[in-house]
Amino acid sequence: MTKPAEVGVRTGDKVSSETHTMEELLEIQRAAFLRDGIPDAKTRIDRINRLQALLLDNADEICEALDADFGTRPRELSISADVAGCMIDLTHQRRSVTKWMKEKNVSKIQGALGFTQRLRHDPLGVVGIMGPWNFPLQLTIVPAGSAFAAGNRVLLRPSSITAKTTEVIAKHAPDYFSIEELAVITAKHGGGADFSKLKVDHMFFTGSPEVGASVAVEAGKNLVPVTLELGGKNPAIVDVDADIDDAAKFLADARMVNGGQVCLCPDYVFVPENKIGEFTDKVIERWTTNYPSIVGNKQYTSTINDKNYQRIVGLIDDAVDLGATKRQVIPAGEKLPNDTARKIPPTLLTGVKAGMKIEEDEVFGPVLTVYPYRELDEAIDKINSAGHPLTLYWVGKDNDRMAKVADHTRSGSISGNDFAMHLISHGLPFGGVGRSGMGNYHGEFGFQTFSHARAVTNSTLPIKFAELMSAPFTDRDTKLVDRQMAMFRRFLRGSIRKNAKR
Repeated sequence: MTKPAEVGVRTGDKVSSETHTMEELLEIQRAAFLRDGIPDAKTRIDRINRLQALLLDNADEICEALDADFGTRPRELSISADVAGCMIDLTHQRRSVTKWMKEKNVSKIQGALGFTQRLRHDPLGVVGIMGPWNFPLQLTIVPAGSAFAAGNRVLLRPSSITAKTTEVIAKHAPDYFSIEELAVITAKHGGGADFSKLKVDHMFFTGSPEVGASVAVEAGKNLVPVTLELGGKNPAIVDVDADIDDAAKFLADARMVNGGQVCLCPDYVFVPENKIGEFTDKVIERWTTNYPSIVGNKQYTSTINDKNYQRIVGLIDDAVDLGATKRQVIPAGEKLPNDTARKIPPTLLTGVKAGMKIEEDEVFGPVLTVYPYRELDEAIDKINSAGHPLTLYWVGKDNDRMAKVADHTRSGSISGNDFAMHLISHGLPFGGVGRSGMGNYHGEFGFQTFSHARAVTNSTLPIKFAELMSAPFTDRDTKLVDRQMAMFRRFLRGSIRKNAKR
């Protein structure tokens, strides 16, 4: 039986999470979870409402902090991605949680005969959520909303790289939540490696495959289940009859979202060989139009820090040194790349080959690599040799060639003709596969990720299964198992015949 939580935010109870260690916060939340029991729908909805209010009430301060963390990040992007962008899934969680949490009768006919079977969706307990720096709120708050919908308590650890943004959330969180419900973990508590060692009931991580692997190792030592939302080099394929102008505009724009610092940005693109010159010209034309200035342009997102800035510049230089051709959009009178502003010009590379570092590394910056192809199999083989990406972009009609790509590749998702549209769908999951991640969330998928599907049975049948499965075994038991074997052999023969006629 679910019930309201006994503790919310009370007068005089606005305690900062920084007054406790991570381990103490975990024990505080676990004790509260056991004390209050499974929260009812009203409590869960109230927590999601307060999570939305935390962002909406402090949106201006959040945007200022994001701008300061990045160096330059447009307010419009921060609102649409890290504030308003969270509301889509949080609102769906709030509206649907009452339906999702209901106990389900999975077999009415057998129940009427005396064998009732029900399915519960119980909360796990305390969930740890580790977020990245590129969208420090979108990628922590949205999973936190799913965890609340499922009835859990949350330890939230935004990235230390976006320290000013984390500071804002940590400062205001006690106005909306008791630390028994939501506690914000900051650099003062320790590093991400320390957080990954906590014996939470589920660990949710978004970030690079390399760090994700270490999180999984630490969580595995405690048998803590993990969800890993990782990155990867996302390919795009331009179909042979696609409109090249539309394709170039779309991929040029998609590459530059958040300065290219998105796990879903297209990293490299395959273009029909006879159209590659036209495509590259139009990409450069689009970038030239969109970015008449860069260094002083507040709408051009800076690279997050010097480490990543130097890494991306190094990838470009390495490719060029080894024979790749570079085209960049550099407005007149500007010196780019610019170390001070940490701004790298939109860069298009052709002639990239094996042995160049950019062939292996996820760029996570304003660089697009273009490859020609004659046959679709060339693109498919190249994609499959690079590991499973988080998404795969298709530019063209929903046709047999798109179906062939879907059937012969693996990726977390497939996005046709637009950027990351599955993020705003209530009916689709977000997550990777293989090196790009494990597990998913958004919509009911998030609710299920942070729930335990718990089977409940009750039998009033005249025959006990326990009796049938234990000695002494009688002639009746022998005849029963022989009949079962004969029945299943007959079923199998019928299936083989039926399948042969397909």
